[in-house]
Amino acid sequence: MKSGSIAGTYFVGGTKTHLMAFEEPEPAKPIAPNEHIQIALIGAGGQGQGDTRMAALMPGVKVVAAADCYDGCLEHAKELWGQDIQATKDYNEILARKDVDAVIIGTPDHWHMQASVDAMNAGKDVYCEKPMIHLYSDGPKIIDTWKKTNRIMQIGSQRVSSIIYHKAKELLAAGAIGELNMVTVWYDRNSAQGAWEYTVPYNANTTTCDWPRFLGTAPKVPWDGERFFQWRKYQDYGSGVAGDLFVHLFSGVHLITNSTGPTRAMSTGGIRFWKDGRDVPDVMMSLYDYPKNWNLSVRTNFVDGGSESEGFIFTGSEGQMTIAGDSVIVNRVPREKEPGVRVSPFATAIQKRMMEIYHEKYPVTYPTGPVMEGEERYVAPQGYSDHYHHVKNWIDAIRSREPIIEDPVFGFRAAGAALLSNESYFSGHPARWDPDAMKLL
Repeated sequence: MKSGSIAGTYFVGGTKTHLMAFEEPEPAKPIAPNEHIQIALIGAGGQGQGDTRMAALMPGVKVVAAADCYDGCLEHAKELWGQDIQATKDYNEILARKDVDAVIIGTPDHWHMQASVDAMNAGKDVYCEKPMIHLYSDGPKIIDTWKKTNRIMQIGSQRVSSIIYHKAKELLAAGAIGELNMVTVWYDRNSAQGAWEYTVPYNANTTTCDWPRFLGTAPKVPWDGERFFQWRKYQDYGSGVAGDLFVHLFSGVHLITNSTGPTRAMSTGGIRFWKDGRDVPDVMMSLYDYPKNWNLSVRTNFVDGGSESEGFIFTGSEGQMTIAGDSVIVNRVPREKEPGVRVSPFATAIQKRMMEIYHEKYPVTYPTGPVMEGEERYVAPQGYSDHYHHVKNWIDAIRSREPIIEDPVFGFRAAGAALLSNESYFSGHPARWDPDAMKLL
């Protein structure tokens, strides 16, 4: 069944709801010897392990090695994928192996560029977690290496593989809400773990953790367990809410609107609640200009008073399209066919004549045809996982050598746009970006 097609339609409370279908994985079949893929994980924290779990579900894929700077993560990697896998704190030992075909990179942001470049130069295909860059100078280095080595590289923002987001792209292009003028997106949280207060293991110290290797190119500071395990809170290693969450939103927006990115950003926010030594805001709001006559409003709030929520609202001249959870909803309100007339402030005789003139130009008509539906909803089937299909897209491309869905150019434009919020926030001024040339202005 074609991805994004409709498996069934029903009505709930007057809303026309379409249950979407997608291509079911092909039945298991023997994998040819030359199609077996051996992968390794670089950065074996929670997200890296999650990506690798997805890859290991696929026929013909085997996890053979893991690299991480903490012994506890390496021990767990062996528990997950076998005591015989190679476990090391130096990923170069993995890259030197001829039998490793591809790597998943789940390191802190400040290692994304170097690990990706090293892996591609070693002949490995790469799945790199978002944001692709930590610094703007990282982007050209990754793209140049990708082009030079002709490797397959996927950036890990799984929404671009979602049937929901592809349906939204199709609906917008078909004019479902008329001419786009505004997009509003948000990703809020309200918990300690959501705010990156990740638990520091009881045995974390300079014996179990390779602190110098973790620091890499970051400033050399004394051992700090919070910096090691809660690295997203610090600019030296992470990219704040912009790199962690905004980039997901930009990936979705750019896919749906077929945009290369914004030209200007203005940001505000601050550390409102999590006053724990972090140097990035826990509340951030940004406004963006896009070259095709529409604007984007982005927000993340780590003190939102509720629970984690994420959403997209696309506003057009004839309605709104909303993405919420596993569904995309279209509310269509066609533009009026006449401007209306306001006569109440005027003298009675003037009112009467004005109404006559108005109805001569706009004769009274009555509705014809079927009653228009107020809302239409498209829902992903139960159990659908865009994460699985994003990783599967990467595995399929490794075998076929066909173009990937979220290559480094797409990844740089999404991350470059997201990090523009940081540029504006920390400078106190609007920040400008050339989305086609992928350069700060």
